[in-house]
Amino acid sequence: MAERKFYDKFVEKKSSSKKNRKNKEDSRGKGENDISKKDFRGKQNAHNNEESSIKNTRHNERRSDVAINKNTAEKLSSRSPRGNTQKTTSRTERHINPDAQIISCTSSFSTKPIPKDSLAILNDFDKIIQENRPLNSKQIQQLPDNIRELSHQLTDQRADRRLGYMNENTKLSAYVRYFTWWNLVRLTRLFANLPANAFPQNDGICLDLGSGPLTVVTALWLARPELRSKKLTWYCLDISQNSMTLGEDVYYSVAARTIAKSMAYEKSETDSNATQNSLAPEACWKIIRVKGSFGTQIKEKADFITCANMFNELDQAGDMPPEFQTKKYFDQLNVYSTKDARFILIEPGVPKAARTISLLRDRFIRTGKKILAPCPHATECPMNGFKAYTGSSHKWCNFAFSTEDAPVRLQKLSDSAKLPKERATLSYVCAVPEDDTSNTDTQDTLKIRVVSDSFRLPGNITGVYACTKFGLTLIAQQNVGENKSALSSGDLLEIKLKTPVDSLRTDEKTGAKVIAI
Repeated sequence: MAERKFYDKFVEKKSSSKKNRKNKEDSRGKGENDISKKDFRGKQNAHNNEESSIKNTRHNERRSDVAINKNTAEKLSSRSPRGNTQKTTSRTERHINPDAQIISCTSSFSTKPIPKDSLAILNDFDKIIQENRPLNSKQIQQLPDNIRELSHQLTDQRADRRLGYMNENTKLSAYVRYFTWWNLVRLTRLFANLPANAFPQNDGICLDLGSGPLTVVTALWLARPELRSKKLTWYCLDISQNSMTLGEDVYYSVAARTIAKSMAYEKSETDSNATQNSLAPEACWKIIRVKGSFGTQIKEKADFITCANMFNELDQAGDMPPEFQTKKYFDQLNVYSTKDARFILIEPGVPKAARTISLLRDRFIRTGKKILAPCPHATECPMNGFKAYTGSSHKWCNFAFSTEDAPVRLQKLSDSAKLPKERATLSYVCAVPEDDTSNTDTQDTLKIRVVSDSFRLPGNITGVYACTKFGLTLIAQQNVGENKSALSSGDLLEIKLKTPVDSLRTDEKTGAKVIAI
């Protein structure tokens, strides 16, 4: 019996010790879990803070080209009427009273005005080049490397570039298959969206300076179908005979394709007996190739003068500043042109080239020309590029658009050459005779040219910077995304002001007038 009692006490004691040990383990495990949860939360918070910091940094970098003042949005919201009980979907949303009403908005780079046959040709431009200058499989394999090497020679290694580099077959093939293709994408969009009075109004003489492979001529044919029926004679001036010869072949190939499609359409509509004989060069513009540099004499005065990327190369080849070079450029343009000539000058969207364009704009205005685009005014340029190209962080006049809908094979070629391109940029000026009355403000309206990408401001407000006759202007849009798209670089707006100019607020960081729309 005594043994039985001892056994029961032993089992009870052992069971109790097991329970105590289990409780201690449970308690310790629970504590460890609590500690690990705290550590996890701490690490998670740190990770979130790091991600937030990265996002903020990227956001700030995206907005670094123009200074943003948060107080601007707060001041805009302070103009809301007292007692406004309108509910908002977020505590950060603010209601702003508009200073102006948009009458019209025109894009500078929309693909909608480009004819469908031209878009198809742009997408297959590499096939047209292959027909006119075929490469074998080994040469095609080497093409990305050749493109990348040429890109360095056109930018950071331009001091090593030969003046007549376009006469070398390898470099010419790389240039037309990549740079010409991208330039056609840029120029067709620009030309298709410019006003009709920017171009020749009648038959006449045209001059393309620094013509290269006739990129401007081909882009105009693709972008402005109404010009195809005009009898235009093009003098194409360049130091490379090889590039102009290839460019002429490419232009005729492009023109033949558009004419053939037009004839096929007319035949299907009228059942006419159109033949391939209509694809003779007489159906196209007349091309006269002139080998020489800028300043070489041309037999006839031009009614329409164009150039793309020429002044940039001239500036790179010399050590003199644009302020000195521009006078010589402008004097020579006058030598080439008739009294009522029209000009379209396009350069890369880099500070020094933009400075050259701005200086030429000033001279056009002083000699009686009207700036049709991009400037919505004839007053001083608020982004003339001087401070930008001399090393300051100030903004210069340039425009950009996304390349996401560029030809697929061109984008793949860019990636293969390790030169991916997300945006295409340019600076330009279009000057016409002074008696042209378009693009003029009325007493009640104001024209505005958007000169930046959109960015976020506090209070569900989207901002863009724009150029007006008042100088640099900050445009504030509310509720973008609710059946309203953000403005894009290059957009031309016509607005009707509701708020007197003297009563418009000022962005404290930039000094720009603020217009809420």
